[in-house]
Amino acid sequence: MKNKGISIVIVLLLAINAVYSQKTDATAILDKTIQKYNDFATGMEIGFAANIRSPQNNISESFEGTLLIKGDKLLLTTPDALSWFNGETLWTYMPRTQEVNVSNPGGSDLQSINPLLFLQNYKKEFNVSYIGESTSSNNRMAYDIALIPKRKDGIEKIELQIEKSTFLPSKIVMTMENDIRNNITVKEIKSVNVPDTKFVFPEKEFPDAEIVDLR
Repeated sequence: MKNKGISIVIVLLLAINAVYSQKTDATAILDKTIQKYNDFATGMEIGFAANIRSPQNNISESFEGTLLIKGDKLLLTTPDALSWFNGETLWTYMPRTQEVNVSNPGGSDLQSINPLLFLQNYKKEFNVSYIGESTSSNNRMAYDIALIPKRKDGIEKIELQIEKSTFLPSKIVMTMENDIRNNITVKEIKSVNVPDTKFVFPEKEFPDAEIVDLR
């Protein structure tokens, strides 16, 4: 009976150590990803393919686009919309209606157009776990990491696939609380040099656009 008790203690200690090691590994991987992200000081351009699904809401949509990022600024280009964010104001232009919605987004709204923003404060806002390894769409070995929000803000879970060779994300899957699942596959990441004016809506290029101020 005494030896059995010692065995149980050993098993518990090993289990605790395994959980701690997973959390440490995931944190170390994400820290390297942030370091790589910060290396693109003058800007980065991401080519991606996205699939948005929600069986409950009968939604299934696939498209390709580009995301230009510089710090917390962005320019998102998709077939249905263009979005500019200068760090405070978001302009979203819809060619079909020729409308520009102007807002000051935050939280999950902003992360839905720039999924990499959560990296800035992930230790404060998410519980992190190391899932394992997989193969990316580029046939490269990758780490799989899950992030669960510590407080409810529209996001249920974020799953990351980070390539071992670059420590850059190759896939991001965001599951929202409203049953929408956004699957983003990164096709290309390259360094670019862009001025801050690139992230402000260029009114002169869209003279017929109707501006709808939602602030």
